[in-house]
Amino acid sequence: MVAFAPLSRPVLRSFARTSPLRCLSTSNLKDTLFPHRLPPVYSDLTPSSSHALAITLSSFLPAQWTTASPVAALPRNNAGTPALPPPSSSLPLAPSHHLVYFNPAIPAEYLLPDGTDPLQSPGSQYPRRMWAGGYVRWGERAVPLDGKRWVCVEGIRDVTVKGREGEEKVFVGIERRIGQADGVEEGREGSEDAVRQRLWAENEEEWGESWLIERRNIVFMRGRSPAEAKAGVAKGGKVVKPQHAPDFSHTIVPTPSLLFRYSALTFNAHAIHLDPAYCRDVEGHRDLLFHGPLSLTFLTTLLHNSIGPGRRVASIEYRNVAPMYCNEPVKFCGRKAADKSNGEDGMERYDVWVETPEGGLAVKGTAWTTAA
Repeated sequence: MVAFAPLSRPVLRSFARTSPLRCLSTSNLKDTLFPHRLPPVYSDLTPSSSHALAITLSSFLPAQWTTASPVAALPRNNAGTPALPPPSSSLPLAPSHHLVYFNPAIPAEYLLPDGTDPLQSPGSQYPRRMWAGGYVRWGERAVPLDGKRWVCVEGIRDVTVKGREGEEKVFVGIERRIGQADGVEEGREGSEDAVRQRLWAENEEEWGESWLIERRNIVFMRGRSPAEAKAGVAKGGKVVKPQHAPDFSHTIVPTPSLLFRYSALTFNAHAIHLDPAYCRDVEGHRDLLFHGPLSLTFLTTLLHNSIGPGRRVASIEYRNVAPMYCNEPVKFCGRKAADKSNGEDGMERYDVWVETPEGGLAVKGTAWTTAA
């Protein structure tokens, strides 16, 4: 069970009252956004959410990937669905499955018109947002689905503005750190400061007591008129081809039900994943958009199942460069990098990417693996 930590109504009202920014300088954006320090989000790391995600993905993965998982050995019900495993300190959280935990619960009246929360928004004049990329670093110990309470702290690392005024994009770099909860901290006076002192670090390279560190780069954009949205649908995007052929790959065709389920599991009501009319008429996209974090989930699943036994994914850094759409083929690719970086400290580098139906790059990234 995920133990959502609802934000207090005074905190949410402070976000809802955020006025449009009069000056587009980075310093003013930082002054507006950096005080938005959110309370820690607690989750009970039971296997249920990860289990539901694994079942959701299973129909889109090769059979050998699912039959080789620990869940495959569990008893199955009459529908052939693996039974829910019990919590255990020896049951690791699968790569990128942390995304279905630690999602803040926002009352509906505080959501923005597109269904998103206001917690990192730079202002109402930037109503459109996209997941632009980020990174994930896994610690030496895997986060276990042990049924205990864990905690996530979040902060804004940087804010940058790109583009000319009127067409500018605001990039907000968000860092999230996951660690074990201290049973005496939660709910006590000063608990937020105590948790941050344990997990947060001024230098993002320092771990503190964190077990997993994630960076999310979110881009906020100006709204589009109906005419601009219609032109965006007709125009399409620039196709940039990958430089190399993959060593391994897997192609899926995402369905509306896959996107809906992932939205539900991540507590994400963003209309770009749920409402085709909104995508076309407001955002200027031809169909539902494939989630940025869902592409990360598939990429890490591909890599995890392709690097061979005795190794694990240590980190992945990625950038989303073109949209991916529902009902269209999405190809996940990986290739071991042939350079001198491989072998240093037992680390091996992989190039990872995602291709559109036209063969262009949708996501481009680099991952490192190490001995398990």
